Amino acid sequence: MQIRIALPSKGRISTPAVELLGKAGIGVKDKANRKLFSNTYDDEISVMFTRAADIPEFVADGAADLGITGLDLIKENNANVEVLEDLNFGSAKLVLAVPEDSSIESVADINDGAVVASEFPHLTDNYLKSKGINAKIVELSGSTEIAPFIGVADIISDLTSTGTTLQMNHLKIIDTIIESSIKLIANKKSFKENNEKIEAVRTGIRGVLDAKGKKLVMMNVAEEFLDDVKKAMPGLTGPTVSRVLSSKDIMAVHAVVDERDVFNLVNQLKKIGARDILVVPIERII
Repeated sequence: MQIRIALPSKGRISTPAVELLGKAGIGVKDKANRKLFSNTYDDEISVMFTRAADIPEFVADGAADLGITGLDLIKENNANVEVLEDLNFGSAKLVLAVPEDSSIESVADINDGAVVASEFPHLTDNYLKSKGINAKIVELSGSTEIAPFIGVADIISDLTSTGTTLQMNHLKIIDTIIESSIKLIANKKSFKENNEKIEAVRTGIRGVLDAKGKKLVMMNVAEEFLDDVKKAMPGLTGPTVSRVLSSKDIMAVHAVVDERDVFNLVNQLKKIGARDILVVPIERII
C-alpha cells in the first residue's frame, strides 16, 4: 500500500522538512521543482506539497497518510490526527501583542469587546474565552502587525520565533497563547491499517533526530591505557572495545558522544595515550 506524506510547499519549514526526509533515507526525487506530487526513493512512499495550514486537515481526512506541520496549525484546525514525533525544529509562540504605547500590560487588562486580529482566530478566541474575555476576532491572512496602527484591531495574536519582528513594528508581547514546534502527524485510520510502513518512516526520522548533535569518536589505544579511556569516553551505553588483529596490545575503541564534548574529549584522550583518533559525523542512530 502506498504511503503519502504531505509537506509544506513553501515557508520556513519547507526546506527543513524535505532535508529531514532525505537524511532519513526516504528522499524526494523532484524536490527542486516542488511539483504537487513527487516520488521518493522508496516505491511505496510519495510526497504531496501543499500549504502548511492545509496539512492537518488533509491528514485528518485521509488525503495524506502522514504530514509535517506546526502544532499551532494542528490546534487551530482542531485536527483529529495522531501526533507521532516532535521534530525539534521550527519552535515558535503564538502570542498576544499590543502597540508599545498601549495601556494594556497583560491579558487581565483586556476588556470584553476588544478587537483582536489574527491568522489563528479559533486558538485566539478559545484562549481569551478561557480567561473569561469575550473579544471580537478579526481573521487576517497576513500582515497582522499593521492591524493596530490602521484601526483594524486593538490587539493582535501572531506567531513569533524571537519576537524581533514584533519589536521592529513597535509591538509588545503581553501573553503567550501556545508554544509550538513542528510535528510528524498521521491519519488515525492509516496509522492502524498501515502501521508497519508508517512506523518504518517514523523510525527513519527518529534516527535522524537522535543523531543530531552527536559524533562517533574512534581511536586505537594500548591495552594498558584502556581503563583510563573507558572512564573518559561517555557513550550512549559505554564505549565499544575490540582487539586490533595486527597487534595483541592495541585495542580499538569507539563511542557516540555529544558534539559539544568532542574538543575537550579528544585532547583528554591524546593525553591518556590514544592515537589514530577519528571524529565521524552520524546520519542516523537506530
